[in-house]
Amino acid sequence: MFTLFTSSLLFVTVVRGASIAGRDLTERQDDGITALPKAQIQPYKPFTHFASAAYCQPSNTLAWNCGADCKANSDFIPVASGGDGGAVQFWFVGYSPSLDSVIVSHQGTDPSKMESISTDANIELVPFDSTLFPGINSAVEVHNGFATEQAKTAKTILAAVKKTISAHSTKNVAVVGHSLGAAIALLDSVYLPLHITGVNFRMIGYGLPRVGNQYFANYVDKNLNVVHINNREDPIPTVPGLYLNFHHPSGEIHIRDNGNWVTCPGKMEVTNVGQDNPSTKCIVGDVPNIGVGNLTDHTGPYNEIKMGAGC
Repeated sequence: MFTLFTSSLLFVTVVRGASIAGRDLTERQDDGITALPKAQIQPYKPFTHFASAAYCQPSNTLAWNCGADCKANSDFIPVASGGDGGAVQFWFVGYSPSLDSVIVSHQGTDPSKMESISTDANIELVPFDSTLFPGINSAVEVHNGFATEQAKTAKTILAAVKKTISAHSTKNVAVVGHSLGAAIALLDSVYLPLHITGVNFRMIGYGLPRVGNQYFANYVDKNLNVVHINNREDPIPTVPGLYLNFHHPSGEIHIRDNGNWVTCPGKMEVTNVGQDNPSTKCIVGDVPNIGVGNLTDHTGPYNEIKMGAGC
């Protein structure tokens, strides 16, 4: 499903620098890496289904009739949905009574749509649009394609989130997505708190590519509650490369080959190379260059769920 998406990102990575080996990641740092027990893994499962459901047609998510992913969160109350899967990625907003949270979910790339593929390849680092992101330092830069895509739905999603908060008197918002959808979700998680106060925001992403520079990663660490879950040897979380000045925020969870989930601390003072943990137990060390990655790991499974397979 995602071959062209991954090819577009990986092609840019290859032609712009061959591998992340330009950075010295030979020193493996295991400090603070811990395995998560099942009791801490299972709570992610509803969010994994929500991220997977974003691949389904907006008419189906608005009716909450999208197969296994909808059935897994059967009490969900949809409020708005949209996108065409190409020029604008699918998305939906609604309320989960069982989680007492607004849910915002974004679709990843549809490889049959050239518009979404070009979004992934537009990797120039640019400052935030100050009209959408007021008050953020211009040194904070993000992937131009991802920022452009997020801007297309920003105001519509903001209105839907405000409506849902008001209708259900909740103080919680979770933004989720896979792949390109995770990148948009991360940018939404920066955007929404600038316009909504008194609410707890969290972002859970799957197969998240790098979205911005070191200043961006530091901003996310300081201001947001972010978890990004990587599966085995998925190469997408390692691109765009560190040598292109892209950096992940902290919050990595890595699913290892044996199925164990481990936390990968990414604080600068722990790894000494920024938030990307170079341990072989984490994604950067496990996939030191794209040649050893496995594209089939990109769709999962995460919590035994393959992204988009339930539609």
